[in-house]
Amino acid sequence: MYAMALWFETALLPSGWTRNVRLSISHRRIVKIETGVDAAADDERHAIAIPGLCNVHSHGFQRGMAGLAEVRGPEGDNFWTWREVMYRFLDKLTPEQIEAITAQAYVEMLEAGFTRVGEFHYLHHDAAGQPYSNLGETAERIAAAAERTGIALTLLPVFYAHSNFGGAAATSGQRRFLNTVDQFVALMEASRKAVLALVDANLGVAPHSLRAVTPCELKAITPMARGGPIHIHAAEQTREVDDCTAWSGQRPVEWLLTHADVDERWCLVHATHLTASETAALTKTRAIAGLCPVTEANLGDGIFPAAEYLQQQGRIGVGTDSNVYIDVAAELRSVEYGQRLKNRSRNVLALSEGESTGRRLFDAALAGGAQALGQPVGGIREGGPADLVSLDAHHPSLFGRAGDAILDSWIFAGARIDCVWRGGRKLVQQGKHLARDEIAIRYRRAIESVLE
Repeated sequence: MYAMALWFETALLPSGWTRNVRLSISHRRIVKIETGVDAAADDERHAIAIPGLCNVHSHGFQRGMAGLAEVRGPEGDNFWTWREVMYRFLDKLTPEQIEAITAQAYVEMLEAGFTRVGEFHYLHHDAAGQPYSNLGETAERIAAAAERTGIALTLLPVFYAHSNFGGAAATSGQRRFLNTVDQFVALMEASRKAVLALVDANLGVAPHSLRAVTPCELKAITPMARGGPIHIHAAEQTREVDDCTAWSGQRPVEWLLTHADVDERWCLVHATHLTASETAALTKTRAIAGLCPVTEANLGDGIFPAAEYLQQQGRIGVGTDSNVYIDVAAELRSVEYGQRLKNRSRNVLALSEGESTGRRLFDAALAGGAQALGQPVGGIREGGPADLVSLDAHHPSLFGRAGDAILDSWIFAGARIDCVWRGGRKLVQQGKHLARDEIAIRYRRAIESVLE
């Protein structure tokens, strides 16, 4: 399947930037890499190849409300007021609309250079909060969006039961998310069936947050990952930190590291507000900090201590979270720019003299993203998936660039993506997804219906 060969003038391999690279692809994987060779007559030729990245954290349906929460309310706006807007939006969504909106988000992810998405999926029930007759209804819609667009999927069904720490009763706005542990067992099985037919899909589990699960529920839920990824929101907001401290005497990340077996399977999404001791302790677990800096800036969350974390060999991935703006380069750039603003300095995350900031960010997101979504080590390598991105060498920002300057110019200077392959199948050409127009029509109909 997709037996072909691609030739690139330069490609970022695990060994570094390499000239004249020929990739032989069969059954969705790279079966042979030749370097320093001329292109064969039938090879498809491109200028620059880099690996596709993993989007570690997405709420696909929220793409539909991008731009709708930017009007000031009667009081100071913050994450919690934004959340009320989100609740009102999702109250109206049908399964068909969820699929259409998610597919639009996935098209934009592929066009931006993401080739796999971790869908943190918590919109399980109907508008009244009742389970669908098919428990896997919305999981199947997510899977259908992935299949239609071609993006690889790591589905992360979310367990959500409470509104705040200590098992507080859920609110009306959360009714579409809620399950008991027994109900969630059945939902997980339905979700497993939903992704079964997808190529290279896998399943993890996502206790939403320490606000939404009790300690007993967390202990019951995490084994349902069956060795797969475990994702949880942690320490996104200072109020969340204060509430957790009032409940337990410990901060959220401190509590998790004390009471849960956090290891390399875990991804702590955001982990924005860390003390120095929490930072050091989290790095030792080999877990991933799932950073979504565009959303974190949009919501006014705060700035993750990335410099301190990476200096201690902490692992990160990047995600698009609310999908208010979908762009790999923007997420990577925002990780660095947050540190520049915080420290009033430049090239903060390039940890040694002469190191490229773009390369440091890209390598960290490549390795951390694959780990967070339960995948083998990322990169362009023999035996690995043919998940590839070509950059547009005709963009002025790439003129005269070579080596790591290519990544720096893509991330910081606006160079563009040309083509994207997922499993050897070309999905994006000249910057556009091949099904973009058809999917956009369905998306427009869905959004106009929701907002009418």
